[in-house]
Amino acid sequence: MIPRRFVRSAAAVAVFTAIVLAGIGSSSPRAKATDDDNDGNESRIQRGLEIAPVPLNLDGKNRALVGQGSYIVNAHVPCNECHGAGPALTQFLPGNNPYFGQPAVINPATYFGGGRDFGAIAQGAAHIISRNLTPDKTGLPVGGHTFSEFVQIMRTGADLDNLHPACPTGVVNTSCVPAPFRADLLQTMPWPGLSHLTDHDLRAIYEYLSAIPCVAGPAKPTDLPPLLQYAFPVLHNDCF
Repeated sequence: MIPRRFVRSAAAVAVFTAIVLAGIGSSSPRAKATDDDNDGNESRIQRGLEIAPVPLNLDGKNRALVGQGSYIVNAHVPCNECHGAGPALTQFLPGNNPYFGQPAVINPATYFGGGRDFGAIAQGAAHIISRNLTPDKTGLPVGGHTFSEFVQIMRTGADLDNLHPACPTGVVNTSCVPAPFRADLLQTMPWPGLSHLTDHDLRAIYEYLSAIPCVAGPAKPTDLPPLLQYAFPVLHNDCF
């Protein structure tokens, strides 16, 4: 018999996936898969630059790609709702939570810093934790991943950080992933709707993520709750 908690966890992931897919599928920007495809998109580029909730470092960056990337992740795909440093109540500045009828102001200290806990993948198993997507001291986003690695992650869901091993047969603990789940994959990636994003979209998102400020995250594993300490390597960034 499947443990009741396992069913609840799987159902929670399914519901969460449906919510995000609804946002992605509603209106994903379409563009040619080339870095030169900026004609006719100036309004989205400008709007993306306007709505970025943090200061942007445009030095050495493609302004058009940064603007388009911001437009995708801030206006259409609510990426920070998953990748804002958890818990959920830190997504907005105090007094600026739109769910309380207040004007929405994103908390820049937690923007794309990761750490949102979506619960255990199965009873007694590892928790699903969103990753820190901000650039580290190398200037590369997603904790130092190259663009080709970013595309691989987004297209296949590969966990290039090898954060958690597969649980041994018959053994489940809070740092491993049990069958039938694959430990080499991110458990909630890729969202099926991400297959609709073009290569140009992904290039724009990557360029935008490289332009946002680094979020250092926890300084040491013990800054995290015990069940989440295993995720320290993908939440901490060396910013300098």
